[in-house]
Amino acid sequence: MRLTNYQIQAIRRFAIQVAGNKSRVRVFGSRLDDTAHGGDIDIMLELSEPVDNPALMAAQMAAQVSRVMHGRKVDVLLSAPNLMRLPIHDIAFKEGQLL
Repeated sequence: MRLTNYQIQAIRRFAIQVAGNKSRVRVFGSRLDDTAHGGDIDIMLELSEPVDNPALMAAQMAAQVSRVMHGRKVDVLLSAPNLMRLPIHDIAFKEGQLL
């Protein structure tokens, strides 16, 4: 995985700030390929409770992680009981790694 320990800890900390202590974070996509270079960061926040404002939550998480990643583009996917599950969720659950 092409993330430093500092970046992993920061992402976990941001997830707790944005989504609470029960949230889990998965990284998926090109960041898992140690032979690749560059690329954005794909993150899925897993939540056990419904989300009131998913767009705001995803934007807050993306902005905070982007700052730690020196402006790199961050895509945040949310998984919560009240949100539609899409094929990208299946990919994130199957291929993603929990932080």
